[in-house]
Amino acid sequence: MATKGVIVAGINARVGTTQYRSWRIGLTHDLAERKRYWGETERLNVSYWTDWTADTLSDAQDIEAYFIKLGMQGGTGGDLSSKKTVYVYIF
Repeated sequence: MATKGVIVAGINARVGTTQYRSWRIGLTHDLAERKRYWGETERLNVSYWTDWTADTLSDAQDIEAYFIKLGMQGGTGGDLSSKKTVYVYIF
């Protein structure tokens, strides 16, 4: 698992600080299903996919909202449980 600070730093290192609009951020409990969905169903390029295991659902939601506010594609919401492992992903 990774803290909020570690994930934010990891995303900034991967994306750079000026390219937010070119990336999508999301949260999931099932990485394989989400990657398949975006790659096969939506036909988006997931070759730059990177993900992190968040310490808590609340941390993950804060991270997602922060990067969406900076211009990343994505949306807050979804049916996630605080009792399951939550992953933050970008591509």
